[in-house]
Amino acid sequence: MLKAPPPLLLASSSRYRAELLARLRLAFDTAAPGVDETPQPGENAGALVVRLARAKAAALRHTHPKAWIIGSDQVALIGDEIIGKPGDRERAIRQLCAASGREVRFLTAVSLSTPTAETHAIETTTVHFRDLSRDQIERYLDAEPAYDCAGSFKCEGYGITLFEAVDSRDPTALIGLPLIALCRLLREAGYPLP
Repeated sequence: MLKAPPPLLLASSSRYRAELLARLRLAFDTAAPGVDETPQPGENAGALVVRLARAKAAALRHTHPKAWIIGSDQVALIGDEIIGKPGDRERAIRQLCAASGREVRFLTAVSLSTPTAETHAIETTTVHFRDLSRDQIERYLDAEPAYDCAGSFKCEGYGITLFEAVDSRDPTALIGLPLIALCRLLREAGYPLP
């Protein structure tokens, strides 16, 4: 008789991450980790994103002691400036104006916390934006108000029209959960995947 795989828990309230994880056809639950995402003084983007992915998984360990918990976080960078979710139209316009004709880097970390160990990985995606006029940006946001997305766009939707190119080892990383890296972490920890 085959042993049932350990329960999986996605430490996130993001519907985008849940939709991505569902692609793997694994049973999982979700829970909001309630982690403060404020950067620490002097913390660089790579350290921030890894710390937050690990903290999200760790935050649910005491309430789900037997689960394999998946935490993930993402930061976007224009130059050295971290940009987050805009939250409203004016901030989204400012972010997209700043990204116009430039490269924007997205660092996406994933953490896997089992009852006995923690592992993590980080993926970098570079988005090359076209030169965009304010009118083009406003038309895009009229069609797809991506105010809850870092960088103010949805690459899996109409936002793809804003790009010249995307450089990534894992296309799911840009959406917010790097599935290739997660599958590697699960396999290395002994989770039964194809």
